[in-house]
Amino acid sequence: MNDHITVPLYRLAHGRTGDKGNRSNISVIAWHPALWDAICAQVTEAAVAALFADRQPRQVQRYLLPQLQAMNLVLDEVLDGGVNDALNLDSHGKALCFRVLQMPIVLPLHLQAHLVGPADAALPATTG
Repeated sequence: MNDHITVPLYRLAHGRTGDKGNRSNISVIAWHPALWDAICAQVTEAAVAALFADRQPRQVQRYLLPQLQAMNLVLDEVLDGGVNDALNLDSHGKALCFRVLQMPIVLPLHLQAHLVGPADAALPATTG
């Protein structure tokens, strides 16, 4: 019996992105406080570094804001030199937030009522 569901992070949270030089800030804000623990447990520095391995971030730091059910992820040297130096189409890093929001998150079924978006956005179920 499946007691967990795997869904993209955007069903649990929304985000914003900013940049300065060759550094990108990605915020992740839970849609509901009940989802915060699952987000913290799975959107880790290591998971984000692995997600952006192709961009070879020098460092990923995570700053938690539990009273807001939010976190700020800071990725160093991930923008191909920054706005003035990069040949990258997205030298500002605005699309990096969408990459994070696609991360698969395993969520207990009892929290499913707090998800936003269509149910068909679920990824294949996992067993727990």
